[in-house]
Amino acid sequence: MTTTLIVGGSGGLGGVIAQHFASRGDTVIVTSRDKSVAETTAARLGSGARGLALDLAQPETIEASMTDVSEVDHLVITAVGQAANTLAQFSITDAVSAVTMKLVGYAETVRVLHDRFTPDASVVLFGGLAKERPYPGSTIVTTFNAGITGLVRTLAVEIAPHRVNAMHPGLIGDSPRWRDVPNPPHSAQTPIGRLVTMAEIADATEFLLSNTGINAHDLHMDGGLLVT
Repeated sequence: MTTTLIVGGSGGLGGVIAQHFASRGDTVIVTSRDKSVAETTAARLGSGARGLALDLAQPETIEASMTDVSEVDHLVITAVGQAANTLAQFSITDAVSAVTMKLVGYAETVRVLHDRFTPDASVVLFGGLAKERPYPGSTIVTTFNAGITGLVRTLAVEIAPHRVNAMHPGLIGDSPRWRDVPNPPHSAQTPIGRLVTMAEIADATEFLLSNTGINAHDLHMDGGLLVT
């Protein structure tokens, strides 16, 4: 039985990814900062799932939070803390929290779980397309998503022969943020004529986890936006 751990798997994109792996029969572990939310999500996924409380913004607590995780075949970290933070109205507190969660929290989670990886275990870390297409207020978001590229490359060396890759979605058309927005940004600019879907992101995540030749790779899921 394959054990897949989805950090940030309690809602939105993480929830769709968790459902994807639960539907194929994996034992799925989902996390949320709120234990009750994680457990409710796990109950919805089925009897093989369970929920854990985990706060990446407090990396010193991660090891204790993962005590009950004994073995991991796939690790997916989707947790985000992306809020606009312009230089004109810069919040140092928000910036430090976001960078701590996205870079220190991600790295510490991999460190804690590494000795529990099965021989063929693999990792997918989520960044975002803002690393390639900045927008007003994205200074910190763009920076830590670019940092995911560096983190993946160094982890590929540090945890070898286990593989680690990065997923960088663009806007996701059926996400809670965009599904009810008429004519969302970028949809007319992509060569496919629409935004990517959460199901497509989940499918691509499985590809990165399962294809044994893919390592230290940045996968941009943007419908071809970067070529326009």
